[in-house]
Amino acid sequence: MTPEPARDPAFSDNATDPGQAAPRRTILELPDELISQIAAGEVVERPASVVRELVDNALDSGASQITVKLLAGGVRQILVEDDGCGIPVAELPLALRRHATSKIRSLDDLEHVATMGFRGEALAAISSVSDTSLSSRTPDAAHAHRLDARSGELSPAARAVGTSVEVRELFFSTPARRKFLKSDATELAHCLEAVRRHALARPDVGFSVWHEGKLVEQLRPGTPAQRLADVLGDEFVRTSREVDLSIGPMRIHGRAGLPDAARSRADWQYCYVNGRYVRDKLLAHGVRSAYEDVLHGSRQPTYALFIEIAPELVDVNVHPTKIEVRFRDSRQVHQAARRAVEASLALSRAAQPQPGTNDRAADGSATPTAPDAPSADAATPALTSPTQQTALPWARVQDSAAERRWAGWPGQQAAPSGPTVLSTSSATLAPDPFADLSLPRIVAATRDDGELAIAPRDAEAANTPSLSSQLSDASWANSVAQTKLPSTAQLAQAAQMDQMDDTHEWPLGRAVAQIGGIYVLAENAKGLIIVDMHAAHERVVYECLKAQLAHARLESQPLLIPLAFAANPQEIATAETQRDALLSLGLDVDAIGPGKLAVRSLPMALTQADGVELTRSVLAELAQIDASDVIKRAQHELLATMACHGAVRANRRLTLTEMNALLRDMEATERADQCNHGRPTWRQLTLKELDALFLRGR
Repeated sequence: MTPEPARDPAFSDNATDPGQAAPRRTILELPDELISQIAAGEVVERPASVVRELVDNALDSGASQITVKLLAGGVRQILVEDDGCGIPVAELPLALRRHATSKIRSLDDLEHVATMGFRGEALAAISSVSDTSLSSRTPDAAHAHRLDARSGELSPAARAVGTSVEVRELFFSTPARRKFLKSDATELAHCLEAVRRHALARPDVGFSVWHEGKLVEQLRPGTPAQRLADVLGDEFVRTSREVDLSIGPMRIHGRAGLPDAARSRADWQYCYVNGRYVRDKLLAHGVRSAYEDVLHGSRQPTYALFIEIAPELVDVNVHPTKIEVRFRDSRQVHQAARRAVEASLALSRAAQPQPGTNDRAADGSATPTAPDAPSADAATPALTSPTQQTALPWARVQDSAAERRWAGWPGQQAAPSGPTVLSTSSATLAPDPFADLSLPRIVAATRDDGELAIAPRDAEAANTPSLSSQLSDASWANSVAQTKLPSTAQLAQAAQMDQMDDTHEWPLGRAVAQIGGIYVLAENAKGLIIVDMHAAHERVVYECLKAQLAHARLESQPLLIPLAFAANPQEIATAETQRDALLSLGLDVDAIGPGKLAVRSLPMALTQADGVELTRSVLAELAQIDASDVIKRAQHELLATMACHGAVRANRRLTLTEMNALLRDMEATERADQCNHGRPTWRQLTLKELDALFLRGR
């Protein structure tokens, strides 16, 4: 007879029927050890979490030198030593108790906390999942004392003033947690990153990291600039801009990487609030939005930003690891972060004056000079910042007879000497929609001889169309970029040009040729400049369009038939609480019933867009960061398309006059280093790099 197979215990007669309720379990208070292990699950994720918490305590103790020693990536041993104030022997047992701290005493202290740690959980949580010991000595103590967390034994020890915390066999009491750890090399990398994050915020403190008895990282005390170079490398400092902006009780400073230095991963993005490293979506969004039209594709910017704000305006007690914060006025912080980085990136490299000597001067090599270069004492006009520089009244021109120079457009003051300015009665100039702006403009036009002309102009505008009609009419971009200009024969000669050293005066130098119908070659003090003329002109036109948009009032267009759509509770709540913000963006949105919203007006420039999707995007952004740039981004995308179609095209032959005018406008245009799509507009080849191509000096 075949024996009956064993029954699974889950299906035994005593098992609870899935249809029946489980028997009620009584409420019991958890033991302290289990409570600590649960807390450790929030605080201690991996060895790097232990390093972060212990370094926090070391910094709070006033340490000037912190040493971290690791074995097996921190899994077998983590030893953090500091030279801070130390812990009195009577307080050592209390230091390992849960919620015991010297940082705060009251709710007021918590709201104004200025220390790295304050929760009093770290040491208790760490000791519950590892074998921990604590050694410390105060300045007035004869010797140090060591406390074993597991046995509670207190014994004399030898060490200088300060504290040492040793953590051995992490997660030995919770083997399941240990299985989730990665390789020793990976855990070591995370520990090093934790130390570097602290080091960036405290350049006055020295840090050293040892692994398996070998020194793997050493950061000596120094200046903030030196610490940035030590942690992120000299290349980051060289390819980044200083950021410094103060608004009310808040200051944002640090460095923001240039778009050319963007990376494929967001691993070089460091943000600190009152010296504490944080990962905050609000700040990350604000900084990223400052790069929105200068980064190509999905590239990630690099930055190290430090925000100093009144402690009562930020809540740091929102996450067990203190890596997230909440701001009282999130909109102000978001906008401040964006403006600070935007202001830093606005000045392009093309606007920075070049030195008067080239890279080979130090080696004693000959410096190439323009054939008509003046002496070093020749008077040359000074460059001003992009916000102050006016349209340059000259450019260089060459015709079939000889090279000639001109002083300005017909109708302006003629050069003091030179040929007579020809009549311009036959030249018809279209209205200039940018006449009310102070920054220089560039226009592309067809001359009388059929060639494309590019030149700066400051003619007074008449009958400027409204912003709504400009944005809704694609021909407006062409009126900006394709304006009838005087022919080459009408350009006057300028005596001032003969006394100017173009190569040393202008950052982008002077044009010498055009190749492939795409690139403009120019010579400056450093060597050779290569300019993508379409990308460069596209950025110049785009910035002009943006400047006019910024000075215009955002008009809204009421809809004949409101757009109704189903909305979730968060969208409805946001529409009600942010109604004023929506109206300022040209959106009239209100509830028309349970779970429904209606859009009654749209921004006039975006009436052809999908109103429902546009409204949903604005509501989502308002709910997340209490501010929305969706409308502005949509308008800028439209302007970018118009600028792209209105810019000078490839395979158009330009004269030297037109090339030089383009270079001058690039120097006076913000963010001229990248086009609207984030691609570079120009590149520099130094004389040393050219020498290397031909093996000169070898």
